[in-house]
Amino acid sequence: MAVIERTRPDGEGSLQVALDPRDRIGNAKVFAVYGKGGIGKSTTSSNLSAAFSLLGKRVLQIGCDPKHDSTFTLTKKLMPTVIDVLETVDFHHEELRPEDYMFEGFNGVMCVEAGGPPAGTGCGGYVVGQTVKLLKQHHLLEETDVVIFDVLGDVVCGGFAAPLQHAERAVVVAANDFDSIFAANRIITAINAKAKNYEVRVAGVIANRSRETDEIDRFSEATGLKRLAHFGDVDAIRRSRLKKCTIFEMEDAPDVEIARNEYKRLAAELWVGGPPCDARPMKDREIFEFLGFE
Repeated sequence: MAVIERTRPDGEGSLQVALDPRDRIGNAKVFAVYGKGGIGKSTTSSNLSAAFSLLGKRVLQIGCDPKHDSTFTLTKKLMPTVIDVLETVDFHHEELRPEDYMFEGFNGVMCVEAGGPPAGTGCGGYVVGQTVKLLKQHHLLEETDVVIFDVLGDVVCGGFAAPLQHAERAVVVAANDFDSIFAANRIITAINAKAKNYEVRVAGVIANRSRETDEIDRFSEATGLKRLAHFGDVDAIRRSRLKKCTIFEMEDAPDVEIARNEYKRLAAELWVGGPPCDARPMKDREIFEFLGFE
């Protein structure tokens, strides 16, 4: 994936560190998963990674949250973060081995938890950058087909928008409610800002934890989005987190099979690719008036 030459700021008032072209990931298809905090990004990311692996793809999932809870359903444990292991060697990255910070999970999915700085200090973008540099230095990206960044909560700063500098497509997870759609609208604004200087584009929205999709569909139609998938309020998905496993390891049941098939269909569609969404997000006040009942 080539990096577009930066000719203008990503957005008004933008203060961000540009991606060094030497740090671009390479030939893998790279996806960044965003959405309101608590909406199910990590569950979606991990099950999507598992689905890609079941399609025969070599997958790497990178968790970008200091809580380092992105990948535990794949690995069955909380992994140390890149920041944790760098600290043990006084940040001399040349002393690290791949097995210090990368672990194999379900069906061969490779898992990395980037972590982040302590609350109120540092920049998450730096952590993402250091993680990608480590992966490149250890030649861990050369035989990877798919990279999924699972990104912390809402986009609130240039740091946590950093995965958008690496991604080909950004996926937004939202429920059929005011708060997650409001957040999704702002996230799309951030993606469009990054698209001025990088190749990332909006792939679409995943409806999650919602029986209905009427508000998501109405929002998508108004803004030029595409609904990529729908995961209803399936209790087996919730229970899979408690069991520390993917949906593909849960006991067979009709709702489980429906969810599995939807994840595999989504993975196949993202792999094939296609034209991005011509997303046109609303201003905050406009979407505030747009959403809800009359």
